[in-house]
Amino acid sequence: MTTLVLGGKTGHRVLSRLQARGIPARAASRSTDITFDWNDRATWAPTLAGVDAAYIAYVPDLAVPGAAETVAAFAEQAVAAGARRLVLLSGRGEEEALRAEELVARAGAEWTVVRCSWFNQNFSEGFFVDGIRAGELALPVGDVPEPFVDLEDVAEVAVAALTEDGHAGQVYELTGPQLLRFDEAVAAIAHAAGREIAYAPVPTDAFAAALRAHGEDEDVIGLITYLFTEVLDGRNASLADGVQRALGRPARSFADYARSVAWAA
Repeated sequence: MTTLVLGGKTGHRVLSRLQARGIPARAASRSTDITFDWNDRATWAPTLAGVDAAYIAYVPDLAVPGAAETVAAFAEQAVAAGARRLVLLSGRGEEEALRAEELVARAGAEWTVVRCSWFNQNFSEGFFVDGIRAGELALPVGDVPEPFVDLEDVAEVAVAALTEDGHAGQVYELTGPQLLRFDEAVAAIAHAAGREIAYAPVPTDAFAAALRAHGEDEDVIGLITYLFTEVLDGRNASLADGVQRALGRPARSFADYARSVAWAA
């Protein structure tokens, strides 16, 4: 039997950890040998063949209209195909993500929710990285603190839930060990990189216009502005103990993350 891994930034980290343990696992996406597409349900059955556990990370985000229903349908089909354990990557403070969690919990398998908000690696692997490399990051958020979580922690919690007993029915809220404003996060990166990097808060409409000028799709612009204007309103400005509960160790700090990344590369 095989563990299925869906999702980008988290997915490849989950996959590599499973493979390192010698656990049969495969990733599925539009570009893999077994093609998977959330919007093409004909691809679901081949993807789920021989699967007994699945890591589910919906792309682009559970906040997208209809995402909860799509994920629920996939979870039900996974259980019907023989999956006995499901791990869902969810969004902290997102109403639609909560709906997805509830629906997946009803699918009939052991389930675990890994609930996060902003990742440390958004600065080095996401759309923040261009601004960091250019020496100024401009985003539509001011002094709201965020408990940035490291993707390595997220992946380790997901793998524990996929492979170990004792995690069924758990909702793990994952955060880093401290709250940081975006300007403080950028300052930590600048310190680690040994160079000046500025942070500039900008109006949401100006930020959307800049994305549009760079050719982003309107759906992507709408999602990104939603995450900045709705989710970054202070609702997630608190720490949680999910990493400690799941792994028995503290969460990785943002400073450790910043030191580990080759910013000049």
